[in-house]
Amino acid sequence: MQKIIISGCNGKMGQVVEAICKADSQIEIVAGFDINPASRDYSVYVSPSNFTGEADAIIDFSSPKALSGLLSFAVTRKVPIVLATTGYSPEQLAQIEDAARLIPIFRSANMSLGINVVLDLIRRAAAVLGESCDIEIVERHHNRKVDAPSGTALMLADAAKEALSYQPDYNYGRHERRSPRPKNEIGISAVRGGTIVGVHEIIFAGRDEVIEIRHEAQSREIFASGAVKAAKFLSTVEGPGLYDMKQLVAAQ
Repeated sequence: MQKIIISGCNGKMGQVVEAICKADSQIEIVAGFDINPASRDYSVYVSPSNFTGEADAIIDFSSPKALSGLLSFAVTRKVPIVLATTGYSPEQLAQIEDAARLIPIFRSANMSLGINVVLDLIRRAAAVLGESCDIEIVERHHNRKVDAPSGTALMLADAAKEALSYQPDYNYGRHERRSPRPKNEIGISAVRGGTIVGVHEIIFAGRDEVIEIRHEAQSREIFASGAVKAAKFLSTVEGPGLYDMKQLVAAQ
């Protein structure tokens, strides 16, 4: 039985994670962390430091603001953590890397297995088409999403960048530019509206042809399910380190 703490348990994603965990006979939810202390059928703590029980992993869908407290708790208690939150600053990413030298940490801007197949397709496409095509990324999310562009859009851009023979610049908006598009750029555009769960498109636009790779998330469950799989994966690793979906997909 794996004992799980859900960070951000009273948020929309936290509640989806809860439902998946409750449907799994091999998982027990032992606590929740949330700035909203609304009670559930397990104890909820505003501060991680107030929890004194035992846990095998933390699944975090909360906010970058919660990172310091979570990492402090996880490192002190030697609890592996799945970080599914996006919008971290460069300084926070450095914090995560430091903590990963002490405990297992799984971090991904997108927990969908499908999006990670898309990442592989993008690397292959960029290797073949990068010299002859302009690359653009368009991402769409609901109107409550705070960060833009999405962490997934940046993952897609980074996947293309890995395969290109040149060092691309990321362009987040052309409203101030009055000149033709330079070759060495990847355009990244964000759309926010309604209840869109998540749509990502990467466009390879060449002379007289356009190739598009598209991923659409139709529910939050795919992200929650991936995070639970990541927590189970962390139970199999042998030591500290920073893990991601590449290792999880390879272990399937």
